[in-house]
Amino acid sequence: MFFFRDKQQQLLNRALKNRPSGQLKNYLMTPLPDPQQPISKTQFLVLDFETTGLNAQSDHIISMGYTHISDMRIQLKNSLHQLISTDKKLTSESVSIHQITDDQLQQGMAVEEMMNVLLQQMAGKVIIAHHQAIEYQFIQHLSHNLYGHHLPMRMADTLKIEQHRLQRLNLPISVNQLRLFNLRTSYHLPRYHAHNALEDAVATAELFLAQISHRQANGFPLKLKHILS
Repeated sequence: MFFFRDKQQQLLNRALKNRPSGQLKNYLMTPLPDPQQPISKTQFLVLDFETTGLNAQSDHIISMGYTHISDMRIQLKNSLHQLISTDKKLTSESVSIHQITDDQLQQGMAVEEMMNVLLQQMAGKVIIAHHQAIEYQFIQHLSHNLYGHHLPMRMADTLKIEQHRLQRLNLPISVNQLRLFNLRTSYHLPRYHAHNALEDAVATAELFLAQISHRQANGFPLKLKHILS
């Protein structure tokens, strides 16, 4: 855990050397959540990207969805679904999966504006994603391209939370068991449509609250450090 905190501090110190301005400065000057604080006192941003592929170096974000959790309740009024413009032509498979066309993306938000929105929403919060590697890699790739450095972030991953729970119990993990909608079924949560960024963000938020409720069933209050990736 100390390594985690030191790494984030190193990223912060490196970023501040570049004399940031605007929304980036506001983000960097907002303290990261303390890993020792109770989860119940933590604010979360639950984030999902739909992308043209899994490689942040060559693929593009085509939509972003997020919602907030505060006081361990989903704040749907503070949710957003936004198409992101790209000059990369979509494949027929991508259009079929995401139900988003090239014409729609031409009217989308530029990635620079998307990052400003994200910086405002992420400030002072822990970011939650399911299989966070995708969101993390795309954010850091864009940050490096736009600002010349990576961003310090606190992140939690609902996939890893479940993986660690099963490992603690010495239970086997079957193929596809940790997929978002399979996990929702195991927690008796309703089925949503996949491949919509906002619906996936809300689905992840509900799963996270179910996981935390299950962990705290014995009355032991969890600290943020117990779930950070």
